[in-house]
Amino acid sequence: MSQRGRHAENIAAAFLQQQGLELVARNYRCRFGEIDLIARDGKTLVFVEVRMRSSNSFGGAAASITAAKRGKLTRAARHYLAGTTRMPACRFDALLVSGADRSVEWIKNAFGE
Repeated sequence: MSQRGRHAENIAAAFLQQQGLELVARNYRCRFGEIDLIARDGKTLVFVEVRMRSSNSFGGAAASITAAKRGKLTRAARHYLAGTTRMPACRFDALLVSGADRSVEWIKNAFGE
């Protein structure tokens, strides 16, 4: 992972903790892909994709989460959940870090699943 990517994930993790979420895992990897952050929001398990873009050219950070990327995240989340004893409520969020000021946009239930 690049230093810039690590910085974006640190910003995202701190932001989520400030919002009251509890971090469960960082950079969960399996054969299907990687999940940047996994957090707990009350009883809901949240799989978080972190994206950083220096500008909104080419659609910005949100546009960079393609259908293929969503598929990999979904498969990786299923792999993670296979190791749990009880199936929690789950959602996929996106945290978009943009621009020189590193502003954060939090999109809850970003994939509508």
